[in-house]
Amino acid sequence: MEFLTDKLAVIGNKGKGVRSDCHITLELTENGGIHIVLNSKVEAMYGDSNRKLLLNILEFYGIQNANLLVEDTGALALVLAARLEAAIKILMPTEKEFLLPMIIENKYETTSDKNRFSRLYLPGNTPSLMINAGIHKPDGIILDLEDAVAHAKKYEARFLVRNALRNIDFYGAERMVRINQVPAGLDDLEFLVPHNVNLLLVPKCESAEQIKLVNEKISQLKEKFGVAGHIWLMPIIESALGVLKSLEIAQSENVVALAIGLEDYTADLGTRRTQEGTESFFARSMVVNACKAAGIQAIDSVFSDVADMEALKETVIRSKALGFDGMGCIHPRQIRVIHENYAPDATEIDKAKKIVNAFMDATAKGLGVVSLGTKMIDPPVVKRAQKLINLAVSMGKLSTNWHEEFLSVVEVRK
Repeated sequence: MEFLTDKLAVIGNKGKGVRSDCHITLELTENGGIHIVLNSKVEAMYGDSNRKLLLNILEFYGIQNANLLVEDTGALALVLAARLEAAIKILMPTEKEFLLPMIIENKYETTSDKNRFSRLYLPGNTPSLMINAGIHKPDGIILDLEDAVAHAKKYEARFLVRNALRNIDFYGAERMVRINQVPAGLDDLEFLVPHNVNLLLVPKCESAEQIKLVNEKISQLKEKFGVAGHIWLMPIIESALGVLKSLEIAQSENVVALAIGLEDYTADLGTRRTQEGTESFFARSMVVNACKAAGIQAIDSVFSDVADMEALKETVIRSKALGFDGMGCIHPRQIRVIHENYAPDATEIDKAKKIVNAFMDATAKGLGVVSLGTKMIDPPVVKRAQKLINLAVSMGKLSTNWHEEFLSVVEVRK
C-alpha cells in the first residue's frame, strides 16, 4: 500500500511474473469528471465489462471526479473490485462495502471433526495462486494474511481475501484464513466473519486469553452482521511459552485443532530445525498430548522441501506415529503424499473392522458390554474405530458393504 498524497493512492501488483492481478493508481480530483485508463492483457474479451465494473464502483462510493489508471494482467472481477475498493478507502474511509454476490458453491459450513490431513497455504495478496487451488483437492485452503504478506500490503490483502471467500470456488475445501498475530489480527476479522469463512488460524498463540479475545470479536461481528454458522479456530503454537500453554489453548471455545509451527519454534529455542526433528520432539509431543486430552485434532508443521517427496513421506509417517492428524503444505504436489500416508493403512482398517463388528454384535444381542477376544472395549475406542471406518470408506479404501463382506470372510474361516 502506497500513499503519494492525500488524494492519490497506489494499490496492487505489477511487474515480471505477475498474472491474474492488477495495479491501480487512483487520484481524486476537484473537477473534470471520471477518466479511466485501462491497459489490459485481456482487453479484447473483458475490456468493456471491466470498465463498467470500475465505473460502477466509483459511482457506488459517490466519486464524481477522479483519474484512474489500471494496469491489468488478467485480473478477475473480484480482484479488480478488491484493488479499487482498497484504494478508495485509503483516500476516503467509509463503512460501505462494494460486494460482489457470493457464489452458491461457497455457501457451506464444516464440522468440528472434519478430516484435516492437508491444508494448503496461499499468500493472501497473490490472486493467481488462489484461483485454481481447489482443483488439487486439499482438505483445507489457507488464505494467509500473516507471514506471506508484506507489512505494506496487509491492508489491501484483506479486501482480496474477503472477495476470494465470496467468489472463488474452492471445490469444497475447508476455507481457512490465517489472521495476523493477536491483537493486530482482530482487525482482520471484519473482513472474514461476515463472508462465510470456515476456520481461522491464530498464529503465535501463547495463551487462552488470546483465543478468548478472538472469540469475543467473532461474537460481536456475528451479531452485527447476522451470521449464524460456526467459525472454528486453529491456534498455531510457535514458541516455548505456547508449547507450555498448549493444553489451556486446546481447551478453549471453538478450538478444533492445534497446529505447530516449527520454523518459529526452533528460532525461539535458538536452534536449527532438522529433518529428524530431535530438537522439536518435546514440543510436538506436548501439542499432540494437549490435543488428545482436549479431544481435538493435532496438526503438524509444514515440510519446506517441495522437491523431495521421499523425505516428505518419511516425515508424514513419523508425524502420524507421534499422533498428528495432518500437516500443512506449501505446494500442491505435496497433497497426494500427505493424504496417502496419513490415511489409515490395512492393519488399522482391519483392527477397526473387528472393533466395530464386535460392537454391532453386542448391540444386536442386547449386551451392555463390548468385548473383543478377552479384551473389553470402551465406548471411546468404538467411536474412534467407527470414525476410521468412515474415513476409509470415504477415501475408497473400504467398501460401503464392508460389514457384510467382513462377516462372509469370518463365516468362511469357520
